[in-house]
Order: sequence, then C-alpha cells, then structure tokens
Amino acid sequence: MTEQMVMQIIRDAFYYVMLIVGPLLLVSLIVGLIISIFQAATSISEQTLTFVPKLLAVFVVIVLLLPYIISTMKTYAIEIINIIPTLK
Repeated sequence: MTEQMVMQIIRDAFYYVMLIVGPLLLVSLIVGLIISIFQAATSISEQTLTFVPKLLAVFVVIVLLLPYIISTMKTYAIEIINIIPTLK
C-alpha cells in the first residue's frame, strides 16, 4: 500500500463524510440562525429554545435523507472493499 493510496482513501472518507453530514449541518445552521433572530427580536434568552428545534429539524432531515445516506455509505463501502485485493 503506497502513500498515494492511503491519501486517496482518507480523501474519499472525508468527501463522503461531508456528503452525509453537510445537509444536516446546513439545516442546523439555518434553524439556529432563525431562532437566534427570533430571540434577538423578542429578547428571549432561553437556551432550550435553540436546542430543541435544531434537534427536531436534524431528526426530520435524517429521516428524509436516509435513503441518500445509506446509498452514499454503501458506495464508499463498495469502493473500500474493491480496493482490498490490490493491497499488499
């Protein structure tokens, strides 16, 4: 196994992690921004007001994107399994 192969595997791993986690982080960021604007406008400083909506929004996005997430993880797993015979 060469250094280039290791770097490619790590690069692919980070790429697939960003493909899977990116939409979840984006939704969490948008919901957090909306809640922060609401809190600033109403002077409410309740900490659970930011946590619970973000948690629910991320849960809904996970449920909606589950087929995409599974397909992406399956693609990466197949790539890794196909590399195994070439390792020495």
